Amino acid sequence: MIFLLLVWPLLAIGAEEIGAFDPLAYVDPLIGASNGGNVFPGASMPYGLAKAVADTNSTSNQGGFTMDGAMVTGFSGMHDSGTGGSPSLGNFPLFPYTNCPGGDVNQCVFPKKSRAAFGSFSNNSVNAKPGTFGITLDSGIRADMTATHHVSLFKFTFPNLGSDGQPAQPLILQDLSDLSDSRQDNGTVSVDPTTGRITGHARFLPSFGLGNYLLYFCTDFSGSDILDSGIFVNSRASTGVQNLTISRGINGYPLPGGAFVRFNSASEPILVRSATSYISVAQACQNAEREIPDFDFQVVSEAATKAWREKLKPVKVSTSGVSGSVLTNFYSGIYRTMINPQNMTGENPLWSSSEPYFDSFYCIWDLFRSQLPFLTIVDPSAVAEMVRSLIDTYRHTGWLPDCRMSLNKGYTQGGSNADNVLADAYIKGIHEGINWEDGYAAVVKDAEVEPYDWCCEGRGGLDSWKSLGYIPVQDFDYKGFGTMTRSISRTLEYAYNDFCISQIASGLKKTTDMEKYLESSGNWQNLYRPDQNSSWWNGTDTGFTGFFQPRFLNQTWGYQNPLNCSNLDPFSVCSLQNTGRETFESSIWEYGFFVPHDQATLITLYGGPEAFVNRLNYLHDANITYIGNEPAFLTVFQYHYAGRPALSGLRARSYIPAYFEPSPGGLPGNDDSGAMGSFLAFSMLGLFPNPGQNVYLITPPFFESVEITTGGALGAQKNNKTVAARVRSINFDGGNRNLYIQSATLDGKPFTRSWIDHSFFTQGKELVLTLGAEESDWGRRAEDLPPSLGRYRGFDRGNGTVKVKKGGETPLGRRNDGSFEGGMFSRPSWGMYR
Repeated sequence: MIFLLLVWPLLAIGAEEIGAFDPLAYVDPLIGASNGGNVFPGASMPYGLAKAVADTNSTSNQGGFTMDGAMVTGFSGMHDSGTGGSPSLGNFPLFPYTNCPGGDVNQCVFPKKSRAAFGSFSNNSVNAKPGTFGITLDSGIRADMTATHHVSLFKFTFPNLGSDGQPAQPLILQDLSDLSDSRQDNGTVSVDPTTGRITGHARFLPSFGLGNYLLYFCTDFSGSDILDSGIFVNSRASTGVQNLTISRGINGYPLPGGAFVRFNSASEPILVRSATSYISVAQACQNAEREIPDFDFQVVSEAATKAWREKLKPVKVSTSGVSGSVLTNFYSGIYRTMINPQNMTGENPLWSSSEPYFDSFYCIWDLFRSQLPFLTIVDPSAVAEMVRSLIDTYRHTGWLPDCRMSLNKGYTQGGSNADNVLADAYIKGIHEGINWEDGYAAVVKDAEVEPYDWCCEGRGGLDSWKSLGYIPVQDFDYKGFGTMTRSISRTLEYAYNDFCISQIASGLKKTTDMEKYLESSGNWQNLYRPDQNSSWWNGTDTGFTGFFQPRFLNQTWGYQNPLNCSNLDPFSVCSLQNTGRETFESSIWEYGFFVPHDQATLITLYGGPEAFVNRLNYLHDANITYIGNEPAFLTVFQYHYAGRPALSGLRARSYIPAYFEPSPGGLPGNDDSGAMGSFLAFSMLGLFPNPGQNVYLITPPFFESVEITTGGALGAQKNNKTVAARVRSINFDGGNRNLYIQSATLDGKPFTRSWIDHSFFTQGKELVLTLGAEESDWGRRAEDLPPSLGRYRGFDRGNGTVKVKKGGETPLGRRNDGSFEGGMFSRPSWGMYR
């Protein structure tokens, strides 16, 4: 890639030696543009609505553009990033021709499937950086693009001669399609024969949800005199007709249709300003005229670049002792966390509100684990607006979304995971403009009221949840309806959702509620079967006993092979199909670690710290887990809870860069709106969150020093000055040998805990880690372990290090009155970590 070749020589010098630190020098938007990364690699603003890029006909074009040998079918300005499932957006694509053979517009090819034959390109012609994207087609047409918040600006540069050897008379078409060909009936398009302005609208389907959406557009041209214009239907066009209303068509595929403008010459580049709006054509045109009044490509691109630099500059790392690829990997991961969700404030026709509106939460089941916690550190003001948007969505729709796109409710994958997002923001002090009483009412409704259709909001099976303490397999649920699968994963996720609700309740002094939801957060234990073994499909036993299993309404046990839905399972259906398993996109082996709030109790159930570490090792070493899917993230760092923080650091380095590298195919799975990028960034910073809790697990960073300024109005302040949190590593050698923390200080005082809380960032503290080549006693004492609702057992405090006691102790459970035994921290102490 040309971009990397230009940047890496500078990296060898080091940013400190060449002047001001510029994080954009290390961003490659093309990482994940092939091999199923599904990223959006084009031009955008942070959280922008307009996202301009070339679209290909790849089977992995969810983000629009791919570098997998597929052909370009158009250039559009609406996209999401890193999603799975059906392609998202890509509405109203443009396509350019240098001329139509013989000057006959009917000799140009209009349908999207057919014009792909003219969309070949070389990957070497692609150039991408934050705020701009460019590509040269093999036809000789160069397409460059940039964007403001609502508007895309394309610049097409044409050869002087067409393929027939005649002087260029460029034609640019715009059609009424999207990436997934979901257009419904009665799309419209009009072209003004004098100005060339193309306007219209069409109705489309969301890519992972219910309903539909109506989108409007307004497109203008600059750079050459207009020769003529018209509309096309299917493969035929006319300059004598300027208006079209078109049906969906027949046989399951939208009938091609749209408009075109043809120009007198190609002596100058032709600029195309295209805006979309969910409100009206008039608003799309107003957005275009306000944000890009004079078609100045350089001004727009420089503004976009500046916006991205401002967003990324809160994180600064030392370039000493690390390669350019490490830096590019890191900053590109941060960059991808700010593409989605989209700030659609002012573009929501569904209700009138003074609150922000964000869309494209794909999906909160993915995003709560690392992406939104990462933004809480580097862009807390944006997170405050997102939380306000989620709460306002509850006010107007009745529910917090678990997934939302294009004004529609998306499918719920497991729990009501917006509860986790609100709790994470609340306990970390994100209060800017947020009505937390309304936020609390929203999460309580998730826990207490079953929606009629829980496919897309809230939780199902609440009667069983309250009476039995788990979601049964083949539940009898007559109050609401959804896919009757995932009973294990839903039980575990509901338990954690309830724990997160208890944390907000604690902060709001709702003591009775706090106790209630702490109690139900222990329901995960009701699906634990201590005598359940696990064998591979050839009959070989894994050697581990004690796994979660499904249970029926009558409290008898069902059975699911703990390896079903694992990385190595070629047989199971594990998504939202009616034939799906009792775990979602993950095995019982992996879900067996998803008790984020009560690792101490889980460790005891699994036989103590040593047995827990052995089980974690088996999960990873046997490739049962898949680091390309979000449930794997926390398992990388759960060694901390067993008193072995050094193993978390080693495990992170086993995945990075082996599964994350700065190349188009460098992601292990689809990026999920920056989930993969944030996992990478947190891991490389050496501070990984347990989301929904005020906990960051400490491992050796991938850099000698890290400086993080908590951005926005919520930034860290001392004496009215913004300050930064810092991590410094003594004996740093680039990760070649000194991979173990020997000792640490926090603000100059000895620090032995293996975790820190959010005050590290908001108070601008300094953590200094001394590294060495052998595992030490640091962070291994029982009192230095991360918080857990249950009590840590099987640890010896005697000589200051964690040792496994022979024989262990009786597994921790509930008292006869249903309450928990006291944990390492008393219940109210969780509220202290706000």
